[in-house]
This record gives sequence, C-alpha cells and structure tokens, in this order.
Amino acid sequence: MTKEEQLNNKIGKNIKKYRLLYGINTDKFTQKDLAKKVGVSTSLIGALESNKSTQGISIYNLLKISETLKVPINKFFE
Repeated sequence: MTKEEQLNNKIGKNIKKYRLLYGINTDKFTQKDLAKKVGVSTSLIGALESNKSTQGISIYNLLKISETLKVPINKFFE
C-alpha cells in the first residue's frame, strides 16, 4: 500500500468516526446527511469511509467536512 493510499484510508476512517460521534449528539447523522451539508455526493462519502476511493479528497471538501462535524481538520490526519 502506498503512502497516499494509507493517508486516504486514515482520512476515511476518521470521517466515519467523527460522523458517527456527531450523530450521537443529534439522533443519527448518515452519509447522506453529511454529503448534503457538505455539497458532495453520498457515494463520495461512502467511498471514502469504506476505503474504496482511488482519488482521495480535496482539501476544500475536507475543510467543509471538518466545519460541518465541528472537528479540527488536523484530527482527520491522526
């Protein structure tokens, strides 16, 4: 696995982690809910979370996810 793939996997796992944590405070927060608020497709969120995205995510979209979930952007790289 390349470093790029490892980074994409890490980001995807953290998107899912923080989406589910966000959902604890607000009933349920689905991939569709996140995609709608961020302005991307549900399939992109699903692909990122399942590590099936070969293209990764733009910094702009990651920033929008970060703001939506109220999580500092650096947390997605940990």
